[in-house]
Amino acid sequence: MADAASSVHPLTAKFLGKEVYVVVTRPVRSPEIEKRLHDHLEHQIALEKKGIMFAAGPLYARGSAVPEAGMFVLRASSFEEADAIAREDPLHQAGLRSYTIQKWRINEGSYTVTVNYSDQSVRID
Repeated sequence: MADAASSVHPLTAKFLGKEVYVVVTRPVRSPEIEKRLHDHLEHQIALEKKGIMFAAGPLYARGSAVPEAGMFVLRASSFEEADAIAREDPLHQAGLRSYTIQKWRINEGSYTVTVNYSDQSVRID
């Protein structure tokens, strides 16, 4: 979909234009979440291993040590596919979280990966 992005402004012609889907998930405050958290995390890891999960993690308000929401970024081809993936999350299935989905076109940014052979450590910046 980089072609659609390049029609916005000439500078966008060489942008990455990678489309992914962002799921923002908000908990229903319940002690049941803690009981099912292991299943949720195992599910997230499975999506990662399959190459579906691009990134995921909790979201915090300024000054808070308690997450108010979570976010995961999915490699999917449509809103429908992203929704089907999100529905499979154990916390969503149990009605312990609600979620929204947005398509995100990644245009700008960068990251660095450092692999040290001597101690087999990896750092992502």
